[in-house]
Amino acid sequence: MKSNGRPIVLGTVISWLLFAFIGFGMWGCPTYNVWQQEMSGRAEFAKAEQNRRILIEEAAANLEAEKLNAQAEIERAKGAAEAIKIENGSISEKYIQYLWVRQQRNLSDKTVIYIPTEANLPILEAGRGGSMSPPKYNPE
Repeated sequence: MKSNGRPIVLGTVISWLLFAFIGFGMWGCPTYNVWQQEMSGRAEFAKAEQNRRILIEEAAANLEAEKLNAQAEIERAKGAAEAIKIENGSISEKYIQYLWVRQQRNLSDKTVIYIPTEANLPILEAGRGGSMSPPKYNPE
């Protein structure tokens, strides 16, 4: 019987390739995990740095807005002082009403406003709820 060495050589080559593949996997998997963790850490660091920059920019914008609001308030105070000066140093009731009405611009549509009537007594929620009639007395 004639012996052919090809199957033995092929089996040996396949076993060595399998051994090399398993060896490479045993070395490559932990190395890949370390690399993946490093990349993940870099990504988180970059994200944290970007968030910090955003917070700094927002704080700077808020500071600038507050400075501008303060300047506007100073100008309003100068205008009020000038108005009082024109009125001979006394604030009239009409001017106070004007300031109150101007302040109401900033309120939402759902604000309840009590308007004083005679003797400065407000009409408390008249007509609220759709019924104009007073509640009925039930002696139970």
